[in-house]
Amino acid sequence: MRIASIVLTSLLAAALIISAALKLSHRPEVVAEYERVGVPRERLDYLAAILLAGAAGLIGGLFWSPLDIAAAAGVVIYFALAIVAHIHARDAQHVAIPVAVELLAVAALALQLASA
Repeated sequence: MRIASIVLTSLLAAALIISAALKLSHRPEVVAEYERVGVPRERLDYLAAILLAGAAGLIGGLFWSPLDIAAAAGVVIYFALAIVAHIHARDAQHVAIPVAVELLAVAALALQLASA
């Protein structure tokens, strides 16, 4: 079970880093997508920082389990709110990615709790 947890945690951390990099790029198409959901451009850096903190917590948690659990729980909350924002903005076209990352985060958290 430990190997599955390491693999899921690593995949989740990579997804968070990629998502943060996109936000930090401030490319027009990325900014437009977030503005469509109601997130102003000036908040993208804050969201990226949250994602990077989550990724750091997940990776650090590979060495200290409580950090891994806390980081995964935070990521679950973050993406639950992202899904709600997409639904509220009637942006069903772009909700699949947050849902996929949410499922990955829930699976990682479940494995971490089971092995704690």
